[in-house]
Amino acid sequence: MITADGLYRRGKVLPLKKTVDEALAKSSTVQKCLVLRRTGGDDTPMTEGRDVWWHDIVDSQPGTLPAKPLDSETPLFILYTSGSTGKPKGILHTTAGYNLWARRTFEWVFDHRDDDIYWCTADCGWITGHSYIVYGPMTAGATCLMYEGAPNHPAEDRFWDLVEKYKVTILYTAPTAVRAFIKWGDEHVEKHDLSSLRLLGSVGEGINPEAWMWYHEKIGGGKCPIVDTWWQTETGGIMMSPLPGITPTKPGSCTKPLPGVVPKIVDEIGNEVDSESGGKLCISKPWPGMLRGIYGDPKRFVDQYFSDVPNQYLTGDNARRDSDGYYWIMGRIDDVINVSGHRLSTIEVESALVSHPDVCEAAVVGRPDDLKGQAIAAFVTTTDREVNDEFLKELKQHVRTQIGALAQPDDIRFTSALPKTRSGKIMRRLLRDVAAGRELAGDTSTLEDLTSIAKLQEKD
Repeated sequence: MITADGLYRRGKVLPLKKTVDEALAKSSTVQKCLVLRRTGGDDTPMTEGRDVWWHDIVDSQPGTLPAKPLDSETPLFILYTSGSTGKPKGILHTTAGYNLWARRTFEWVFDHRDDDIYWCTADCGWITGHSYIVYGPMTAGATCLMYEGAPNHPAEDRFWDLVEKYKVTILYTAPTAVRAFIKWGDEHVEKHDLSSLRLLGSVGEGINPEAWMWYHEKIGGGKCPIVDTWWQTETGGIMMSPLPGITPTKPGSCTKPLPGVVPKIVDEIGNEVDSESGGKLCISKPWPGMLRGIYGDPKRFVDQYFSDVPNQYLTGDNARRDSDGYYWIMGRIDDVINVSGHRLSTIEVESALVSHPDVCEAAVVGRPDDLKGQAIAAFVTTTDREVNDEFLKELKQHVRTQIGALAQPDDIRFTSALPKTRSGKIMRRLLRDVAAGRELAGDTSTLEDLTSIAKLQEKD
């Protein structure tokens, strides 16, 4: 185990080593724990014979060591992700293929140049951090800015202060962060010089067109291309994205597949669908960075990714391809709501809600309904607009106008924060439990803020 004595979050020291000790108490296999002195706390618990300070070991080692030759398929890391079912799964990536894909896609998508200052705002512990903070950029020799902290501490202009200070040229962040910036107000952006930026990236989930336009105009000054990237923990690296200066963009679309990626959209029985028709997104050819299995569970690996559509990798996402060959991600397959026999994409309803000027973020799920089969439940964070019955009716009418009467939410709940993983993804399976009035099921260890879901439960 490699850890630190503590870490900083919003000006406070969090006792990381104490949390690690609780986990090690349940482990019979960890023999040594290497501890970095990060915060310098004198009260760090150290177990004699097991725990060793980093500086006592590393400072005495030689400055360079020869690289150890490994087979190309030697396991590189196992990254656990909660998955839609809530049962954690260990995604296995290997040495050569993963690293090659991370580097090549970094160079392609971000148009990397020797003088770039590149900043990916993700957590290093998640796949975006693995692929686009550590392995890809560093293998490519990029200069990276790494940031430990929150986007709104000590103030809401923290990101823009860092961009200005370090002359960041490439910024890669999540749509959920962009929507938060919109909520906090343009004044935090406008007091900083962001002219060093030349390229913006989006990762984690689909970016709605309104957030895309704000990102383009306010952060990019109307001059920076936006690379809206689609990929997964399982893919190891970016699969679909515009190439800056080459691919014309459409707000909300991840545009086209990268070289060597062969996507296919199929219907319920596995037949490829026509343009403009939605369906299950599959990948029909292997690629270097693909996962090699679910650690310790080969049956789940086959069942989850390769059994539903024979000879295809099932991504778990719905998508459609327009007449120009551009791909639009429509949300997870299990995020489709069946209302009175009509299938609605949750991302479509969410995008309609977020297009309202007083809505910052929205998450939509289905809940059981005796009459319709499923009803639409929406969870919304707002600007400073007063929440009342008039606003509730206005939002429902707004969705009717944008999509149609069938898509009008049955329930709308207002909240100050949506439950998210630390990588910024909304945990919709927890919201489904809240909407249905059920006890929370499955793993919640990836939830960033447990209070967000507790507050929603209180409103039942």
